[in-house]
Amino acid sequence: MKPTQKGKRGLTRLWNAVFYSLDGFSAAFRHEDAFRQEVLAALILIPIAVHTPASGPGKAIMVASVLLVLVVELLNSAIEAVTDRISLEDHVLAKRAKDMGSAAVMLAVINVPVVWLLVLLA
Repeated sequence: MKPTQKGKRGLTRLWNAVFYSLDGFSAAFRHEDAFRQEVLAALILIPIAVHTPASGPGKAIMVASVLLVLVVELLNSAIEAVTDRISLEDHVLAKRAKDMGSAAVMLAVINVPVVWLLVLLA
């Protein structure tokens, strides 16, 4: 386990934070099938968004909608990991936390085609 960031300031803290973030991406990619699938979708959708006839802000919103799915999936995976760390036994609150995280991912995924249609059909 890595030492805490507490007490570190400035560039040292920022430098360490970059590596902690890369560790998080790596862990999600290694251990989460959904994250890998969403990264693959992002690798396809982001270049498509950039090459659409949409305006600059429209393209940015389209890309942001795709990146939001990855952000929400990372948070959902973190919730699941912490919940499983506490206990693997079935518990109503653990199920609720995991289901809410899953619902957040679903809303982020639904957001992508809605945003893209609004941008492209406007």
